[in-house]
Amino acid sequence: MVANNKKSFGSTIWDYLTTVDHKKIAIMYLVAGGFFFILGGLEALAIRWQLVQPMNDFVSAGFYNELITMHGTTMIFLAAMPLIFAFMNAVVPLQIGARDVAFPFLNSLGFWLFLFGGIMLNVGWFTGGAADAGWTAYAPLSTTSPGEGVDYYVLGLQISGAGTLIGGINFLVTIVNMRAPGMTYMRMPLFTWTAFVASALILFAFPALTVGLFLMMFDRLFGSGFFDPSMGGNSVIWQHLFWIFGHPEVYILALPAFGIFSEIISTFSKKRLFGYTAMVFATVLIGFLGFMVWAHHMFTVGMGPAANSIFAVATMAIAVPTGIKIFNWLFTLWGGNIQINTAMLWALGFIPTFTLGGMTGVMVAAASADFQYHDTYFVVAHFHYVIVGGVVFALFAGTHYWWPKMFGTILDEKLGKLTFWLFFIGFHMTFFIQHFLGLMGMPRRYWTYLEGQGLDLGNVISTIGAFLMGVGTIVLLINIIKTSVKNEKVSGDPWDGRTLEWAIPSPPPFYNFKQLPLVRGLDPLWIEKMEGRKGMTPAEPLTDIHMPNNSFLPFVMSLGLFIAGFGFIYQKLDIAWLSLVFIGMGITLGCMLIRSVKDDLGYHIHKEDLKKEAGE
Repeated sequence: MVANNKKSFGSTIWDYLTTVDHKKIAIMYLVAGGFFFILGGLEALAIRWQLVQPMNDFVSAGFYNELITMHGTTMIFLAAMPLIFAFMNAVVPLQIGARDVAFPFLNSLGFWLFLFGGIMLNVGWFTGGAADAGWTAYAPLSTTSPGEGVDYYVLGLQISGAGTLIGGINFLVTIVNMRAPGMTYMRMPLFTWTAFVASALILFAFPALTVGLFLMMFDRLFGSGFFDPSMGGNSVIWQHLFWIFGHPEVYILALPAFGIFSEIISTFSKKRLFGYTAMVFATVLIGFLGFMVWAHHMFTVGMGPAANSIFAVATMAIAVPTGIKIFNWLFTLWGGNIQINTAMLWALGFIPTFTLGGMTGVMVAAASADFQYHDTYFVVAHFHYVIVGGVVFALFAGTHYWWPKMFGTILDEKLGKLTFWLFFIGFHMTFFIQHFLGLMGMPRRYWTYLEGQGLDLGNVISTIGAFLMGVGTIVLLINIIKTSVKNEKVSGDPWDGRTLEWAIPSPPPFYNFKQLPLVRGLDPLWIEKMEGRKGMTPAEPLTDIHMPNNSFLPFVMSLGLFIAGFGFIYQKLDIAWLSLVFIGMGITLGCMLIRSVKDDLGYHIHKEDLKKEAGE
């Protein structure tokens, strides 16, 4: 932006509060998700410091329970999900040649619901204690937990989950309806494909969580007994409802991560992705099988040998499409003109790390063996290899890869590589040893352990590794600040990319494409480059562009639900609090009414102005 055109701080804030532009919403997801990632990381460091020596008393047992609950919940729902959404928002509309998502207003609403839900989850810290029933909130522990901590968990996740569901539906419609001319399904970049399948999983998985949370809300706040056996309820039903959501959630996170690595490996090997069709089918198959394996989290609850066997077989079957992906990435690298930079380092570190996570996954999938592994640190090690070694590595890689597209600057390579090595070594130090601690009998979720059990050294190594990961994250923050201060602009295509997002300037203009591009095959930009053209061939003449108006309503609607949440929680102490429910829901429903009756026709950018911009 030119110096004399600088916006005031206030108008910039107002711009972000009211924006419906997918690129600005992506930045907000990135900032909010980054904040919660650091918060979850600090909670993890507190957990590791408590376990650094036997019989430690750094935190109390009750506070330790709050830490493990909030660390898991924060990292999954408030860090990994929104950071994935940040990249989906920033990249998917550009990759399919669209001017925005299908429902820009809902896109904004999804973000604000997530943010207010995330804040509500953490309010418990300041009002006498956060949720303390584990991130999975198993009944009856969660239904009988005193205080308001679990209530904040239930309502925070309800609000946040509604935002995620809205976001998922929005991306489904966007990808189905908004593809540029010539962009058939089998020409979509793999990141768009993985975003598509993940959005379908959100559509089918989140309602199960919503139902479970509603039932728990009624149990805790209104005296029902869905999970109380003494009232004819069943506490195992919560586990089924939670994991029918919880297992697809793993793939909602992991599939876009696979997509990010597919883009990076292809771009920096200077090769088309090997076995593109197989990769697409593997993605869809993982999405499909992801719904058929949830009860492998429940082998020890007593479902019986038949159910255990079926879920064990289904779980092992899901390793096949994942294996297809691993081999296709390796074949893409094979014979490629490989360029090693920070993003590529994360991709190369991911392949062996995630493979190890998959192998321990097959071990845990064997129901008989799982009786030994279950609720030990072996399981903790396994899922951190999958979630951190898969998803978090991808988020770091995607940050370095798409930073120039989002902000027009490139992150410092030296600092980027330092981040990678610190985090990568720290990660393996932290979690590799935990497999062995688990096999030696160290249970999960215990706040301390006795001397003389042979667990001391492993825990010291694990804690040192965790702090190395923390230092790596700090280096990334320093890198971001340094890059932003220097503000050295780069071209629209700094990586010599293959897909549509690299065909326009960085950061993109608010209408993305002046003229929708004509897609003539997989890797459409690469095809044009091979034929000696600069940029994409347009699919339409230069015409007026229709754009949506900004709106303050999504923010206010989310605020209304946030206010109503407090009313629901505290009405059990004093019925007067119910007034907050009416005020909050009134605000939200009032905004819905305004949105319904007031025509919002958007505005047009005239082709004369577009020509002026280009200096024609």
